[in-house]
Amino acid sequence: MKRIGINDIAKKAGFSKTTVSFAFNNPERLPEQTVRKILDTAEELGYSPDPIARSMSTGHTGTIGVLFPQSIPDVIRNPFIPEFLAGVGEICTREGFSLMLVPPLKGSIKRAIENAAVDGFVTLGLEEYKASMLVLRQRGVPFVTVDSDPIEGVPAVNIDDETGAKAAMLHVLEQGHRDICILAIRSGKEGHYEEYHGTLHYRMNGYLAALAEYGLTLDRKRIRLVEGVCTEAGGEESFTAIWKNRSHPTAIVSMSDIMAIGVLKAARDAGVPAQDLSIVGFDDIPMSASVSPALTTVSQPHCRKGQLAAELLLNSINGEVDPTHYVLPTELVLRKSVFPVDV
Repeated sequence: MKRIGINDIAKKAGFSKTTVSFAFNNPERLPEQTVRKILDTAEELGYSPDPIARSMSTGHTGTIGVLFPQSIPDVIRNPFIPEFLAGVGEICTREGFSLMLVPPLKGSIKRAIENAAVDGFVTLGLEEYKASMLVLRQRGVPFVTVDSDPIEGVPAVNIDDETGAKAAMLHVLEQGHRDICILAIRSGKEGHYEEYHGTLHYRMNGYLAALAEYGLTLDRKRIRLVEGVCTEAGGEESFTAIWKNRSHPTAIVSMSDIMAIGVLKAARDAGVPAQDLSIVGFDDIPMSASVSPALTTVSQPHCRKGQLAAELLLNSINGEVDPTHYVLPTELVLRKSVFPVDV
């Protein structure tokens, strides 16, 4: 079946192709009765605008992209993401925009940025020094960074990771723990925390600041660092690796709730009594309150973070750039997964 085009509408309505194009894309440039006749003719013929052609003619897609450094399956498995996307989606719905998830394309963030048909990006967890930031600038569309090192002149939304992490570690120390494992999100740095960037950098700074208040450092013996994949299975694998050592920590402080939940599950399966291993997470995902024991964690405003990022991006798309670097508060949520030990 032949696709109806603007040539057909122009011939039927008795106007030029340019006038028909204006009726769909710039109706304010035509008399109201002209626009009405063209739209009525289009409806009569069953015309449906080609979104690709329309975006080429207007220079806008009506879509924003959320750029992730992980694949879509990994993104979907992260319980933090749905709440963040709900916040972004609320603003898109309100402002009449669509939302596109943009993972690496064939393993390349650069290729994903270059090929995504969007008016701008919210980036999640990217780092300034990566080539992706240069590609974003070269692409020439607005972008907002989230959970990354802020970039001069670019809107940014972060949470107070350092204060939250410090509160989590202080709580563990106040309960008498001195054999502690920090479970970090795998960074590609092979445990060289001094090279961490963004979220990992600030959370690690918070943990170390709390340890310093007690005269402790990361000595790799009693206070140690392990990196794991940021999934429940990654937490389970990390617990197995930690428990292979002859010396077991009395507490594991995790940079992620989903990893902490994996640790809880693996510890339970291994027969480790809850009171023998205290666990603290970070994020306060919905699952953290329903596991047993309920997870002590650091709460962050997932939905508000998404809302603010989307608002900043849409303002930038409309030419109202706010280069402010916003930092949202965190809060320690005490539940049942931390037990006191004798100092």
